[in-house]
Amino acid sequence: MGFGRANWLEKARQQPDKVRMVLQKVQTDGLATTVDAVRSKLAQPLPLGYCNVGVVASVGNHVSGFKPGDRVVSNGPHADVVIVPKNLCAVIPDSVSDEAASFTVLASIGLQGIRLAQPTLGEAFVVTGVGLIGLMTVQLLRAQGCRVLAIDFDEQKLALARSYGAETCNPGKGEDAVVASMIFSRSRGVDGVIITASTKSSDPVTQAAHMCRKRGRIVLVGVTGLELNRADFYEKELTFQVSCSYGPGRYDPTYEDQGNDFPIGFVRWTEQRNFEAVLDMLASGQLEVDSLISHRFAFEDAADAYQTLTADNSALGIILQYSSSAAERNIKKVVLAPEAVASFDPVKPVVGFIGAGNYASRMLIPAFKAAGAQFHTIVTAGGINGVIHGSKAGFAEASTDIGAMLGNDLINTVAIVTRHDSHARFVAQALEAGKHVFVEKPLAIETQELAMVEQAYQSAVEKGLKPHLMVGFNRRFSPQVQKMKALLAAVKEPKSFVMTMNAGAIPASHWTQDPAVGGGRIIGEACHFIDLMRFLAGSKIVSIQARRMGDTDAVEITEDKAAIILGFEDGSFGTIHYLANGASSFPKERVEVFAAGRVLQLDNFRKLKGFGWPGFNKLNLWKQNKGQSECAAAFLAAVETGAATPISSDEIFEVARVSIEVSRILREQ
Repeated sequence: MGFGRANWLEKARQQPDKVRMVLQKVQTDGLATTVDAVRSKLAQPLPLGYCNVGVVASVGNHVSGFKPGDRVVSNGPHADVVIVPKNLCAVIPDSVSDEAASFTVLASIGLQGIRLAQPTLGEAFVVTGVGLIGLMTVQLLRAQGCRVLAIDFDEQKLALARSYGAETCNPGKGEDAVVASMIFSRSRGVDGVIITASTKSSDPVTQAAHMCRKRGRIVLVGVTGLELNRADFYEKELTFQVSCSYGPGRYDPTYEDQGNDFPIGFVRWTEQRNFEAVLDMLASGQLEVDSLISHRFAFEDAADAYQTLTADNSALGIILQYSSSAAERNIKKVVLAPEAVASFDPVKPVVGFIGAGNYASRMLIPAFKAAGAQFHTIVTAGGINGVIHGSKAGFAEASTDIGAMLGNDLINTVAIVTRHDSHARFVAQALEAGKHVFVEKPLAIETQELAMVEQAYQSAVEKGLKPHLMVGFNRRFSPQVQKMKALLAAVKEPKSFVMTMNAGAIPASHWTQDPAVGGGRIIGEACHFIDLMRFLAGSKIVSIQARRMGDTDAVEITEDKAAIILGFEDGSFGTIHYLANGASSFPKERVEVFAAGRVLQLDNFRKLKGFGWPGFNKLNLWKQNKGQSECAAAFLAAVETGAATPISSDEIFEVARVSIEVSRILREQ
């Protein structure tokens, strides 16, 4: 909440690592491009909350352990309908109320801190900061058989801690926390300290070191300053550890997103199993949360609830309640601008968007709008992005129903900006529905998907629908590349191309690296440059070679450190160096063309130089331009006028086949 309300300067102070990334982007992409990117990132809506209780409406394929009708707790956001991976849910015992179960995820944060501290029966522990998580931590430690000293400045919260069996200390009344801990521990020093406070000060950690016995354990669950004195830890051989959220599996996409559980024999307590442990404690009465509920709000008054959370220091557990039935609330469409529908001209492009992520909202939607698109419906999985970005851009409706949008006869054009594994399916459905289609790259991530799209396209052509199918290969439309194409048109001999893509490292666990989801970075990103080379060559690709960086312990093996050599029908050839192991301060994209004793060099779509070209020396731009606006405008103009699609279907399918083949070659090495 505090970060969301902070101004740009305050946000920058809280995230110095992000500031460094911004400064590096200024060096490579220019100030104006960087400012646009930062503004867009900060404007991205984020769903609020991560503790909810609900009833399972449906389960995905291969999901076991859950069935429709089950009451479950999850870490999904505060919303009517949420989609949550199976490892982030747990079934609620019948004896546990919905309100009590809603504390499960928060309690798991405290429980994970306790697991790291490894308390044993009879040990003396301090809990510093007894807000909501701290008070549940006190109870869980007591259930573990530990003696607990609670430290806080709020006497009301300390009174609750005492009701749970803890001793207390209030520094706000002049009580010395270290002295109190010595008395509490019978002058031995406490066995461990769990810090659940939130403060910029380093005092809680310093005090914890002074409180502990030799070889005591300190676990940071909350947020504090970390200016530590080595001597405090060195002399006692103290252990200090920062706890990560709900437990093992957190931020691991293979566990959270893909549903791969850790074997219980090796990882006893995962996120999900911590949820289950908390629910068992609630069911047995060893964890009591009714006394922690300080406020209840109708969900329609959620803004007041968040205001209370930040303004009222006495607030603890705040429950959001629905007053209407789920069936009444579960709508699939929101009308944003009813008057817009009546004004649509069906002769011109009437556009439906599928997807409203960062690229769609920052680049593609503004580009379509600037080109005169009439926005009808924006479809997203969760609805939040659709409503927010749809309202800003002037869409008539926001929806979660793709079928209804494709079935709307008024919509004649569909833009697809979703995850890569859904592109081919949505393209085929849109073509079958008789729509013109603009899809962000890639067109498909495997051969079978590409065949499905080609069949759908050919079927539409055979029906006489004359569909426009366009992939968002925007770089060929940038003004500097257009200038290069015009200069090369006069060259009648083969050309040599060198394209260097300083792509930057992305973890192997990122979805774009997953062949089944993102298709890998060659299919998902390097396809841009395969298309660019194909455009500049103006000739069919007839040979493909590729080599990735070899196996070594020093380098994480992925396909994004590779060289691709393409041969063309007219004798031209070119090399694409797609590299994720370069410096971020180096320009991201460089294109060089050698032909007829002349050279063209394009740096980062800002500076174009000509060497040996009569009458041409350079074409520099004050702002980076990768051709997004020009690409969208060319596509929409073709839809409106009936002119040829800006990129022919033959080239689109050719580039897709080549990209998939390059990826296959690299993976088999």
